Amino acid sequence: MISIEQIKEPIREEFRLFDVAFKAAFQSNNEILSIVNEYIHNNKGKQIRPILTFLAAKICGKPNESTINTAISLELLHTASLIHDDIVDDTYERRGQKSVNAIWRNKIAVLVGDYILSQSLSIANKTKNCDILDGITNLGKELSDGELLQISNAKNVTVDEQKYLEVISKKTAMLFSICTSSGAISVGANKENIEKLRKFGKIYGICFQIKDDIFDYISTEEEIGKPVGNDIREGKITLPLLYALKSSGDEEKEEYLNILKRKDFTQENVEKLIRFAKAKGGIEYAEKRMLEFKEEAIKTIDYFDDNDIKKFLLMTLEHTIERKK
Repeated sequence: MISIEQIKEPIREEFRLFDVAFKAAFQSNNEILSIVNEYIHNNKGKQIRPILTFLAAKICGKPNESTINTAISLELLHTASLIHDDIVDDTYERRGQKSVNAIWRNKIAVLVGDYILSQSLSIANKTKNCDILDGITNLGKELSDGELLQISNAKNVTVDEQKYLEVISKKTAMLFSICTSSGAISVGANKENIEKLRKFGKIYGICFQIKDDIFDYISTEEEIGKPVGNDIREGKITLPLLYALKSSGDEEKEEYLNILKRKDFTQENVEKLIRFAKAKGGIEYAEKRMLEFKEEAIKTIDYFDDNDIKKFLLMTLEHTIERKK
């Protein structure tokens, strides 16, 4: 399987500079903030978003200080959104560790998330590029819009693949699309290149989220770092369950919809919904759709000449499809 370290090979110097500056972005003279920020930084994820930002920049030109600030800003915005998501969803575990709200409770978690969001915008401003700044500031709005849409869908028990794709386009895919397009903008790429990379990032993000949604049905908590069936407990109808419901007769469908409408998420009912999704071919359908989007993503960058950077962009996509957590 392709590793993150392999993918970083052509951008090691850029990542070295990124790591130093990203760590500095978490430093504060405020004692509480300093403690919480250090905890967050020590539990950072794979940092796929800065990887995509640097690769998108490098396929169009030479990454520079603006590229590094763009990557830092986007990773900070992503971090802030996760903190806020955990508060909204009452999630107490993130990447196999306790979430910020689980340790310091909601009041401090909200304030820390707000601080990191503000830091993100401050660093975005250092790019001195209005297009990058516009993209990042609009992204914050779209992430909130996507979260509210997801809450609305859960409340109304919406069984509609188009609505599902709309949510993940706003909540996940748009962040990746801003990474790839802003990376290209940071090196002065032309409009056509920027648009191709924006589309690649968006479709990549859809693949990424579908893979995450599949994990909720087939992995163990130790493998993915959060409770299995967590999406169901939060009332989220993701692609495997959505397909199962659409593939069922009215009587059978109503039985499972009633659990969702009542929000009767006992352990027994969560396991029942997982078995139902599997039995109806929901996992296979989600994997099929993910692979269809993967092919669409590949086509968007056929336009670029074959070279090492293009190869590594495609390796990043393959890593997302193959990953185990």
